[in-house]
Amino acid sequence: MKAIILTAGKGTRLRPYTLDRPKCLVEVDGCSLLDRQLDVLTSESTHPIILIGGYRAEMLRREGVKLRINPLFDKTNMVWTLFCAEEDLDGDVIVSYGDIVYSRKVLATLLKADADIAVVIDLDWESYWRARNENPLDDAETLKMSSDGRILEIGQKPESLEEIEGQYMGLMKFSAKGIETLSKVFYDAKEMGNLCGKSVKNAYMTDLLQAMIELGHRVDAVPVHGEWVEVDTGKDLFSKTTISRLHFIENNLKD
Repeated sequence: MKAIILTAGKGTRLRPYTLDRPKCLVEVDGCSLLDRQLDVLTSESTHPIILIGGYRAEMLRREGVKLRINPLFDKTNMVWTLFCAEEDLDGDVIVSYGDIVYSRKVLATLLKADADIAVVIDLDWESYWRARNENPLDDAETLKMSSDGRILEIGQKPESLEEIEGQYMGLMKFSAKGIETLSKVFYDAKEMGNLCGKSVKNAYMTDLLQAMIELGHRVDAVPVHGEWVEVDTGKDLFSKTTISRLHFIENNLKD
């Protein structure tokens, strides 16, 4: 199974800790987010692993890991970065954000999913968001699902907790058929100059997922219960919650 990690970002919300490194290389307890994620991927024999860098990309080089570059990293967002590795978008592919770390169990659950487009969703998101924010709606996104696990809406700004049935983590898997769908929707949007109301260069992955949903393509949730961490702000970086979650992931890596 191939994995592509989106690691082009500057991480401006983590300044000054990202002034000298990409966001994914910020360290917690002496180990970077990226290297922690690589350890998890390696534990499930994921290969090859491709990083798509931009900001200070030379720091991302790792033995046995491919590095692609988004030369427009300071003017573009996640979707554009992903397609800077267009040559690697074939077969079955895991796509992950670079500022998250997840447990081996979460990864194994995703690998077992047989959907063409499978998106990991944390059902226990609320307690985690309350530990990170005074208001759990801060930085949360809508997520609505059908009774059979199909995602109906993703990535919008919620007005209430009832609009969030789980939280998108930035971890997903596409089959070869799913990649074909992903690519067609991207290139059609690129030709039209619009993806869910944004320019394609500025679109988020949730915009691309929502566009596929609106076009009638099935996008399936892969539900999990915690066992992951996101580091997006200085508060996240030094949070006891972040540290305890990373220790849990590390301690259960060889299970």
